[in-house]
Amino acid sequence: MQKKSSPPRAHGAPRLAPRQVRIIGGAWKRALLPVLDADGLRPTPDRVRETVFNWIRHQLGGDFEGSNFLDLFAGSGALGFEAASRGAASVTMVDNHGPAARQLEANRDKLKAGNVKVLRADALGLVRDLAARGQRFDVIFLDPPYQLGLLTEILPLCPAILNEDGLVYCETGEPLPLEGEGPEWLAGWEAIRADKAGMVYYYLLKLNGEPHNEVA
Repeated sequence: MQKKSSPPRAHGAPRLAPRQVRIIGGAWKRALLPVLDADGLRPTPDRVRETVFNWIRHQLGGDFEGSNFLDLFAGSGALGFEAASRGAASVTMVDNHGPAARQLEANRDKLKAGNVKVLRADALGLVRDLAARGQRFDVIFLDPPYQLGLLTEILPLCPAILNEDGLVYCETGEPLPLEGEGPEWLAGWEAIRADKAGMVYYYLLKLNGEPHNEVA
């Protein structure tokens, strides 16, 4: 019997059938969470997350408790929920896409994750608001859509909301130009850990004490 063809999907509209992301450590280890199947949404793979959280745990002295995380382009929530599962004091997830934010809220409620807050907001505007309120974080996740160049805009704003010795994790589709005199938007940052998985480059960054841009 011939299957009926599906009606065309509007550009950027979410598909109905969700994918899933698996939490790999902590209180909710092995929990499967539905992920909105929308264009451009790409959960950080299990192997990469395991590596990244090993890096972060080492930098935090082996303990996530007491640390506040900010996931600025939360998307699937793979990074934020992983941090919450491992005992983060608080995780703030941010996404400006309504369906994605609602899926994050549903997953938070499913896990009864009292340490997770979900905000629907523009990341750039939110960082400025957080800086104005004096709010700071220990770890910031930056995994924006590669093609939009958002990393060059958001990274210079992060020092204003980062605690001393704070960390920024970022994923990119091409290597960061960290050697020699890099671009102005990377001024003041050093990669303390870096790796590559397929076509994805990922870094753990820390301020090195050199001058850097502040929130205007």
